[in-house]
Amino acid sequence: MDLIPLSAFRILKELKPSSSYLAGIYRVILDEPIIGKTIAVLISPEDSIRGKGGRRKKDDKELKQKRRKPAEPLIGNLIWMDRDELTRLHEKKLLKPHVIERAAFVAPNGKNKDDYERRKTVMEGFFDQKKLQESILIHEGLGGIVAETIAEFGVSDSFVYRQWSNLCRWGFDKKSLRPRRDSSGGAGVKRPCDLGPDNKPIRKKAGKKTEKQEIALAYGITLDPEQPGMNSEWAAAIRAADNQIPTPKPSWTKRCELITKSAFCAKSKMVDGVLTLVKPDFGTYPNKVQIQRTLTVDKTQLERLIERTTKSHFRMAMRGLIARNWQGVAGPGHTWAIDSTVGDIYLRSSVNRAWIVGRPIVYVIVDVWSTAVVGFYVCLSGPSWNTAKISLFNAVADPALLGEMWGYQPILSLSPYPTMCYSLMCDRGEYLSQGHRSTAIKLLPQTSYAPPYRGDLKGLVEVLHRIEKDAQFPFIPGAMDYRRAELELRKGNPEDAVFTVREYVQYLHELFSEYNLTANREHRVDAHMRAAGVFPSPAGLWRWGHEMGVGFRRHTDEADLITGLLPSNEARVRRDAIYYSGCDYMSDEIKAAEWTAIARNIEGWNIPIHYYPGSMGSIWTPNPGSSGLLRLRITDESRASAELTSEEWADVIAAATMDRPMEEHLRMMNSIESGQRIEALLENAKRLTAEAVAKASGAAPTITEARTIETAAAHPSKSEKKVTEEARDEAMDTHQAMLEAVLRSGSFADFAS
Repeated sequence: MDLIPLSAFRILKELKPSSSYLAGIYRVILDEPIIGKTIAVLISPEDSIRGKGGRRKKDDKELKQKRRKPAEPLIGNLIWMDRDELTRLHEKKLLKPHVIERAAFVAPNGKNKDDYERRKTVMEGFFDQKKLQESILIHEGLGGIVAETIAEFGVSDSFVYRQWSNLCRWGFDKKSLRPRRDSSGGAGVKRPCDLGPDNKPIRKKAGKKTEKQEIALAYGITLDPEQPGMNSEWAAAIRAADNQIPTPKPSWTKRCELITKSAFCAKSKMVDGVLTLVKPDFGTYPNKVQIQRTLTVDKTQLERLIERTTKSHFRMAMRGLIARNWQGVAGPGHTWAIDSTVGDIYLRSSVNRAWIVGRPIVYVIVDVWSTAVVGFYVCLSGPSWNTAKISLFNAVADPALLGEMWGYQPILSLSPYPTMCYSLMCDRGEYLSQGHRSTAIKLLPQTSYAPPYRGDLKGLVEVLHRIEKDAQFPFIPGAMDYRRAELELRKGNPEDAVFTVREYVQYLHELFSEYNLTANREHRVDAHMRAAGVFPSPAGLWRWGHEMGVGFRRHTDEADLITGLLPSNEARVRRDAIYYSGCDYMSDEIKAAEWTAIARNIEGWNIPIHYYPGSMGSIWTPNPGSSGLLRLRITDESRASAELTSEEWADVIAAATMDRPMEEHLRMMNSIESGQRIEALLENAKRLTAEAVAKASGAAPTITEARTIETAAAHPSKSEKKVTEEARDEAMDTHQAMLEAVLRSGSFADFAS
């Protein structure tokens, strides 16, 4: 058996005691196999402590008044134990090693700190194992080392033996000398000042005396406190009244006022026919400090914090974080989160920059594992599943196609470029829509949504919205920061706007590309990723995840993406083009199939189409002669152009519709004015003709002669004879040309037709 110095062991109680040592817990001070002795101290005997005269000690329940908490008994008497007997007890399994756990160490402060430092200095010699061994073996006890300590530091022997007792009980470590005033006085035990049978408090009010009591005490007069101490009845009334106050609780001043009014206004009187509460007298109700202590003494700081706010706000903004947002996500491309927000910027119309179209709706899709922005969409219509689908299309479509429709050179920040994800997390309203159900069945294996008003559960997207808004605020005219607007009462000026929707999309493409390539993600790069040379950015994590085979990718035909994600409508095949939304579309395949010839000679028909709301430049329709879709492009002769979005073109149509009544009014006014002028001209001509006919005398010239005279009058340089000859030559030339045509045709019928 190995009896390690300063370790503890336990001797179990025997049914028939055969040992001279008491059952209990011991601590080894010295182990001397040479002399066959083990020097130990008894820490805690197992035999019950008996009262005075050997009588049984009463339990606390049998006492009329609670027994005061006794001080820990002093221990430390050295027991010279026979090693052979200890070995025999160990062989009989009656001696076992034992561990005594010490309370968690908290660094003392204030007076406790000074006391702690003094104890460590005084007891320094007892931590020297060699010095302690020499003192015990030479003096056969602690007398030698205790005498040296008293002589060196001038302390009492009781002080030294108390600290020796602490070392024996809790272990030979300086932490065992920490003062434990925090555990004195029965911490946590309530001491209400309840009234006794004589209607007087059983115990006096605890705490500091009032200024009035201290002044009176200086003159030898003892005064009772004017404010009674807290009793059990008051405490119960306070808690009951506080339970009626809904959370979040008001300020303490208002809270104490409500409690006092509810629980301690016991009288009322009639004032002007109204029953009014009577204010309680001084000393008949608890003061603010007593109420506050009653409601806080049994609650932790976190519980007091929770009752000052709502449960939803605590869960959203104040709860403890116990996980990471990428926990459970297999790799890049597996889980995406989508969210929309109102852009803090005013935009202008591409049709006319003098028009302000308002603030856009911005959708952002983020890969949860790599934190990369995989797609976004800017529109002018409200958030819905229809616009969310277009955002998904932007995330997985060919970057070259998106760059062509929006008019920018795409930056391929993510390699490989994203494909449709496995799981999508969206808002509740979008998740519960009918359109989401049909889309998810075709393209999304799994979808989920955050609970209402819990944007914190997909905070990654919210953070990116904040990054987007913070980045644009300093230098883009028309941008605003509503967080600063709340603090500084600043408001955005729409007249400062300069970006169109198309230009704002190009700006966001640059911004998110820069974010993917440069955002610092060092906290996501572990040792193995660092050894592999992973660049700590969203794009670097995305690339590494796919290279390691943990990324999620799946092929989806472009035709399936267009039919499943883009909105649908109908277009009309007409004799000159494919007509949709007032614009003409055409493709080489349609020209080769002679769709317009069929529509001109037989009949036009409607065809289903899919369109991209971000650009009027293209529409797609099923290819009837083959599989896939036909892409139709807008013609140069159309009223709209490719750089216009469908919302902007709708604005133009709406503006035309609103202007139509005024335009019809102007047309009507112009027609009326023109009719009036024609009528006046006709009346004047009639009058002049009547006057000329009345004045005429003699024979009138023939029509031919009159025409010759009229032509000569219009050309003063020509005579009437010359004008007559030119008219005759012109008639002859016309007659000759007609004859030649008849002769060439060989048939008058052909000529006549």
